[in-house]
Amino acid sequence: MSSLARGKSTSAAEVTHVSSHGVWILVQDEELFMSYQDFPWFKDQPLKAVLAVQEAANGRLYWPEIDVDLTIDIIRNPERFPLTAK
Repeated sequence: MSSLARGKSTSAAEVTHVSSHGVWILVQDEELFMSYQDFPWFKDQPLKAVLAVQEAANGRLYWPEIDVDLTIDIIRNPERFPLTAK
């Protein structure tokens, strides 16, 4: 008996930790850190809103209660996307 080849991970994006410095998120088997300095939208939000992440197509993450839409590339490389909210 042989096993089928492993497919793409079907795990949904998940916030794994929230601290006074930022938010850690697990997406596509990679844990990424979003500092409040680079991602200020999350800093003063209720925990429920930060945890309510949805993984959309094409490597996009969406937080409906905060109305924030980010790509995984933006989270990995915030220095390449210096636009921040005031």
